[in-house]
Amino acid sequence: MTLRTASFPVKVLFTCFLLSIGIGYLMAVLYLFLIDIEPHSKKGTGMVRAVIIKYYGQRGGTRLEGALEGAMGDNLSPAQKKEVVAWIRKGATEADFPSVQPIFTNQCAGCHSKESGMPLPPLTTYEEVSAYTQIDLGQSIKSLVRVSHIHLFGISFIFMFTSGIFVFSEVNPRWRALLVAIPFLAIWVDIGSWWFTKLQPLFAYAVIIGGLLMGLSLALQIVLSLYEMWLKGGRSQ
Repeated sequence: MTLRTASFPVKVLFTCFLLSIGIGYLMAVLYLFLIDIEPHSKKGTGMVRAVIIKYYGQRGGTRLEGALEGAMGDNLSPAQKKEVVAWIRKGATEADFPSVQPIFTNQCAGCHSKESGMPLPPLTTYEEVSAYTQIDLGQSIKSLVRVSHIHLFGISFIFMFTSGIFVFSEVNPRWRALLVAIPFLAIWVDIGSWWFTKLQPLFAYAVIIGGLLMGLSLALQIVLSLYEMWLKGGRSQ
């Protein structure tokens, strides 16, 4: 069986799956842009710098300041951000914490609290907040381990199924094998570069290249598979 000669029900099944994966991937890219890229681009920071801040950190500032410049920044007014930064620069002492505590309670606790049920660090008490007023070293090893294994398992399963469909195409076997291998290579480059970027900011470029390669290879698998099923011609059973 090839994609061109597959039965009509099989083509419908494969098509629905491929379209769902394609739309889901676009939503994931949009989410990544809104959370990691757009907040920094508003401040004139490019994509590479955003990746560096996420994994390497801002060694000249604190993690809380980095978050206020990124995804958390839209939840606070400029005056509130200025007040929190001033508290940090003054030493982030417990004695002065009551002056900024209402900001965390009203603007941050909705997501950053144990009661929210969200996988975000709580920011409701001085002890919880002060943990992020240290030098920003980017994502912690614990966090990298968590997101790495989730992405390796999840994305590998996605590419196993899309590649499992694509192998039934009539593309030259060598090119077919290459396009099956590239997505997994891209996963290794992308996720591996998260770790290397934590040590050396230049690897931020490899993170971007791996992500682009992953998206391009997925798009090619989907487009070529759909083309062979519906446009190339052939008799379905």
